[in-house]
Amino acid sequence: MGAPQFRAQFKSITADNGSDFLDVESMERSAFSKKKRVKLYYAHPYSSWERGSNENANRFIRRFIAKGRDIGAFSSAFVQTVQDWINNYPRKCLSYQSAQHCYTREIAA
Repeated sequence: MGAPQFRAQFKSITADNGSDFLDVESMERSAFSKKKRVKLYYAHPYSSWERGSNENANRFIRRFIAKGRDIGAFSSAFVQTVQDWINNYPRKCLSYQSAQHCYTREIAA
């Protein structure tokens, strides 16, 4: 994915307050040009509704991998199977189309 396509697809990122999101400046900048490419927002603590898509994805993952389990203990093939299932699951918010279908259609446009 090139820079123009990245900027077209990602306008902002909403993160939780975990330590993996502490370096806001480098997350907003391109690794190549060092220019700002996306705006990062933080959700309020204990406000999971502000990250609805993330929470929904977590719910999907929990169908296969229990919370607290080390994802590194699962094979790459199993993780790929879970990813494929999630990406091809029909969603009401997408008129019962899958995220994969909508993404493929969008990048082809």
